[in-house]
Amino acid sequence: MGADPIRFAIVGRPNVGKSSLMNMLAGRRVSIVDPTAGVTRDRLSTGAQIPLEDGSGGMLSLEIVDTGGYGIVDRDDLAGEVERQIAEGLGECDAVLFVIDAVDGVTPLDERAAKVLRESGAGSGGGKPGQPNRSAKPVVVVANKMDAPTQATEGWEAMKLGFGEPVFVSATTRHNRHELEARLREAAKEARKQRTDAGMGPRDPLGSGLKLALVGKRNAGKSTLLNALAGQQRVIVSEKAGTTRDSIDVEVTMKAVDPAEPPVAFTAIDTAGVRKTKSLGDSIEFYSQHRSLRSVRRADVVLLLLDATVPVSQVDQILSQEVQKHYKPCVIVVNKWDLIGRDKEGNRVMDQEAYVTYLEDALRGLDFAPIVFISAKNGTGLRDVVALAHNLHEQSSHRVGTGELNRFFEAVYQRRGPGTNRAGKQPRLFYATMPATNPPTLALFVNDPELFDHNYQRYLMNNIREELPFSEVPIKLLIRGKTKMSAEERLAAKLDER
Repeated sequence: MGADPIRFAIVGRPNVGKSSLMNMLAGRRVSIVDPTAGVTRDRLSTGAQIPLEDGSGGMLSLEIVDTGGYGIVDRDDLAGEVERQIAEGLGECDAVLFVIDAVDGVTPLDERAAKVLRESGAGSGGGKPGQPNRSAKPVVVVANKMDAPTQATEGWEAMKLGFGEPVFVSATTRHNRHELEARLREAAKEARKQRTDAGMGPRDPLGSGLKLALVGKRNAGKSTLLNALAGQQRVIVSEKAGTTRDSIDVEVTMKAVDPAEPPVAFTAIDTAGVRKTKSLGDSIEFYSQHRSLRSVRRADVVLLLLDATVPVSQVDQILSQEVQKHYKPCVIVVNKWDLIGRDKEGNRVMDQEAYVTYLEDALRGLDFAPIVFISAKNGTGLRDVVALAHNLHEQSSHRVGTGELNRFFEAVYQRRGPGTNRAGKQPRLFYATMPATNPPTLALFVNDPELFDHNYQRYLMNNIREELPFSEVPIKLLIRGKTKMSAEERLAAKLDER
């Protein structure tokens, strides 16, 4: 993705196909698409690229922001929060994709949404219908769901909204995509000129910096933590479980404690709360959960959020196993620590040391992961979380030279080698390499992998954590069989020793 992308906000009433349009432009399924009105609630962002008009093969970088349906009637009574998210999305964008239904034509709700656009500084800003004011943010009217040319008739009503001629597309069949791309290029050119005239600098590409995935069961406080990190109400927070549905990427820049230090930038990924599979109520919850688990795979570091006020659950354990399965560095974030009860003397019912011991038993396999106690609501412990996450990423990215690695394993092997098998076969360690980082991957080439059993591998792992700079991150240890070292390998090993 190129630098300085132009940011387009997709707006419109519910069920006009905004999420389908976002997925079409992104070229992948980013936003959940479902016939149920109001599936999208928070602002969802993704990068997209469209061809440049000069035919050079170059690409124009865009950032597409999907918003909730304007005027939604929400069963969780979050309509006001959704509309506030829309307003903030409009305030932060460079241009707008105003989506209507080409079959239904313009509805009263579309007209209300158009009024909101004009009041936000987009489009005509009070000019005559059909004559956009180019000093305002560019607006491209997209008449969606045009699966046949005869369906365009009603969509022409969009001219009266005052944002110019609509472009007719079908987000599901990709019909008329080229014309839409041409309109996007025009709007992006105008938006970039406006940014330059306003003295605005280039925008970093979406997804730059460290990626932190916030995962946990429902109501653990993930959205509250993300808002606290972002320093603004970036996602909707509600006491109702299941408020967050999509995985939401939010660019965060935290000021350093020392003014002389540069700010800390990263991407926080808020995810839907995970439940037991049998408890999933509908397809929306199924896809939300699937994307939460997928966010673990694409993260650099996972923040596993636990609710200190309730026992560790089976869902917490499932998430722990998912983190281990993909060898992801993990910070265990114990939230709501401020709500832990106190006795008559004012001491906490459970202190941090006791809770750490409890977690070692409750979350098997993550005993090496650092633990931090926070209150997302009160904003305490946030810098510790971010500092730990960056430290883990540095550990996971560190590479140990082949010579150093071989000297280390030779010393460990000399202190204690694996035992012989029943046939009296002697184990031999030829050499070690580090073929990859993130996760740190250590490969040992031996004469017989079966002689290096689970107990001996655990012994090796303990020594690795104690002596190599990988004490708090997952390590992938590979034991490979080899009959003997080649002449080239022996020469390379000698050169590495030097």
